Amino acid sequence: MLKWALIFAVIAIIAGVLGFGGIAGAAAGIAKLLFLVALVVFVVFVVLGVFAGRKLSGG
Repeated sequence: MLKWALIFAVIAIIAGVLGFGGIAGAAAGIAKLLFLVALVVFVVFVVLGVFAGRKLSGG
């Protein structure tokens, strides 16, 4: 998912440099959304990992 966020960010930069403001804005919005979703998924997995580790270790 981070790969796609990076791809859309690069598309936004290139479109912005070439003067395609609408496309650049849309691609930047998609990149931000994908990054936030990836960040939320990462935090959920970290929390699940911490709780699973505590359950396995008995703490």
